[in-house]
Amino acid sequence: MPNKFIDLVVTSPPYNMRTRVRNGKYTTREKSEHFSKKYEHFPDDFPIDYFYRLHSEVLRQLLRVSKIVCYNFQIVTGSKEAFFKIIGDFNCNIKDIIIWDKGHGQPAMHEQVLNSCYEVILILEGDKKAGRAIQNAKFKRGEMNNILRIKREKQIANNHSAAFPEKLVAELITAFSNEGDLIYDPFMGIGTTAVVSKKLSRRFVGSEIVKEYCRLANSRALELTLFA
Repeated sequence: MPNKFIDLVVTSPPYNMRTRVRNGKYTTREKSEHFSKKYEHFPDDFPIDYFYRLHSEVLRQLLRVSKIVCYNFQIVTGSKEAFFKIIGDFNCNIKDIIIWDKGHGQPAMHEQVLNSCYEVILILEGDKKAGRAIQNAKFKRGEMNNILRIKREKQIANNHSAAFPEKLVAELITAFSNEGDLIYDPFMGIGTTAVVSKKLSRRFVGSEIVKEYCRLANSRALELTLFA
């Protein structure tokens, strides 16, 4: 993509849920039926260093091609070290952090681990200007909070249990883009960002490695167009 081709990125990449710890060391050895396996077609168990390098490069490219990036993640065993390092690396690009308060957390997978009731949305821009002012924000003074209290989305497909809530996507798209703007989701999944973009009169482009998810995303978007 050309530089600044995209007006806004809204995405929630896989969390690396199946990278675990045994005897004080990271491991991907996990039973396939374990409830941490959210994706039928994706292992979600990268080594920590690879996960860090992957998302660092993705963020660098997103900052190149887009005006503003909303990057959602959850602090889990497989992502904690990587994203804490990324926050340090991209400190000049991170304008603020939005906390997605899900209301209550699922029980932790192991003893001595906190239940996770929230997720983190990094708000990044490429200008590296000092301060917290978001240059591409569309909201007025006092209109946007940095905590969004929104319940999880119900499962949409039998093989995808990690759907992004439409209400959360709508809050971000409305706050950081105008009608007619081009929205991009590099981890498109089943197309929730695409659906919300169309509902809010934005254009959309997405990337996804699972063909079944692409077909489902296209079907959802087409249905929205036919019955709008």
